[in-house]
Amino acid sequence: MKRFLLSVIDWFYPPFRRVMPIQTFRYAACGGGNTLLDICIYWISYKYILHKEVIIHLPYHYAISPEISSQLMAFCVSFPTGFFLMRNLVFPESNLRGRVQLFRYLLLVVVCLFLNVIFIKFFVSVCNVYPPFAKILATVFVVTFSYLTQKHFTFRVKRTPTA
Repeated sequence: MKRFLLSVIDWFYPPFRRVMPIQTFRYAACGGGNTLLDICIYWISYKYILHKEVIIHLPYHYAISPEISSQLMAFCVSFPTGFFLMRNLVFPESNLRGRVQLFRYLLLVVVCLFLNVIFIKFFVSVCNVYPPFAKILATVFVVTFSYLTQKHFTFRVKRTPTA
């Protein structure tokens, strides 16, 4: 499966060879594909599974909105898929333990969610940027941060001492 996915991704790489290294291209392909999967699952969950209605009721008259429920459902699929793709296709040279990578990946995803909110709020409220453009700007910053963090922290290669 890994070899098949890499061969499909790498087949599209030649036109981008002058612009970016193969690892960056694989990151963009895997991250973009996983984001698309997340959006599709969100949409299917919201429209067809939850039927745009609140179905999760909590004690004390609280409920989880269908928007949040759909996001949770999508996260349950896109999180492990994203981790698999990053660990096995984009950063396979990492020699950190799997559980360390998984914890760091979860930590990074949470940080990226908060960064998205902060950047969007900043661009809209302080810079008066139209919200869809603010989302695009925020995404550029967050994706750059995510790539560098995954490369140098989440899936880094631990140096072994030389004798």
